[in-house]
Amino acid sequence: MTTNENTSAATRVPERTPRMNWTEHAPEVFKAMLQLEKAATKRLDPVVAELVKIRSSQLNHCAYCLDMHTKDALAAGESVERIIQLSAWEESQHFYTAKEIAAIELTEAITVLTDGFVPDEVFDKAAKHFDEVELAHLIAAINTINAWNRFAVSTRMVPGHYTAGSHKG
Repeated sequence: MTTNENTSAATRVPERTPRMNWTEHAPEVFKAMLQLEKAATKRLDPVVAELVKIRSSQLNHCAYCLDMHTKDALAAGESVERIIQLSAWEESQHFYTAKEIAAIELTEAITVLTDGFVPDEVFDKAAKHFDEVELAHLIAAINTINAWNRFAVSTRMVPGHYTAGSHKG
């Protein structure tokens, strides 16, 4: 039995209440975000796209998006090991390809802009692994997940209820 199976729902801390259902109050924005997501990831390897979504969500402390994208990645065949190691990718680079590492580094540089601008060496490394069309889509995907993270965190969307694949178009 796992720890989760040993811990009954009655002994867990209560689930936080969402601040609001922003998708209900701004449905046109939600629909536009879904279209942006679809367009941004259209030319990306789905594995790279999920790694980017998970890493950005880790950095932004977005529990809702972590719940969603880890479930989607697992359902798509990603290994538990690679998902777990993603938060410490610098020490466990051997789990990833050079192209995936370049995408993860670019994700961190774009997501954590408070550390400064996107360094040339990070951008140049990504440009060596992605052609210009892929790179443009990668940048769009990173910015899109950052926007999703900010919607989810600011409105306190509750993790744990997402079913893998339910937001795929």
